[in-house]
Amino acid sequence: MSPRYRPQVHLHDVQLWDSFSAAQTEMIVTKTGRRMFPGYRVKMSGMDPNAQYCVLMDISSVDKNRYKFQHGKWVIAGRGEPHIPQRFYLHPNSPCTGQQWMKDIVSFHKVKLTNSCGNCGDGKFLVHSMHRYQPRVHIVRTDDVNTLHLQPMSTFAFPQTFFTTVTAYQNGKIAKLKISNNPYARGFRED
Repeated sequence: MSPRYRPQVHLHDVQLWDSFSAAQTEMIVTKTGRRMFPGYRVKMSGMDPNAQYCVLMDISSVDKNRYKFQHGKWVIAGRGEPHIPQRFYLHPNSPCTGQQWMKDIVSFHKVKLTNSCGNCGDGKFLVHSMHRYQPRVHIVRTDDVNTLHLQPMSTFAFPQTFFTTVTAYQNGKIAKLKISNNPYARGFRED
């Protein structure tokens, strides 16, 4: 990569993510797959406007522990399940020029979390319930998706986006935040 160009990724909706992070973010995981909320959206800068880039996402384990929600906070409950090697989700706009990537907010709204092996792929990440994960964005300068693994990769992660996976919300604060902020949760709101 040219020293003149250094891709940067900036988290969108930072205040929303910060409010969830302060309450210890939980993400629902289902057999069929559940979308993340807050949604993972980023703004990019520092790219060569004329070069082609591929943008990818993965979700990595934060540690090797299993957690439980006890007395209002998440605590370690023992050794976790074996780490699941994650596939990368290639953003559907890839490859695209740096100019195009930097023009708009890049959304990973199609990404889903599943706890069933049979439902992996197509933007679904296999995760274990009651474990912690960190979404990451990767930028590769290439116009050929088949050579991604041969090219240098820039990786970006944001501390406020790590979360604990659950099959039902454990923390009432998280449930309230999701109902207040998620437009798809309006059926749970009281008028």
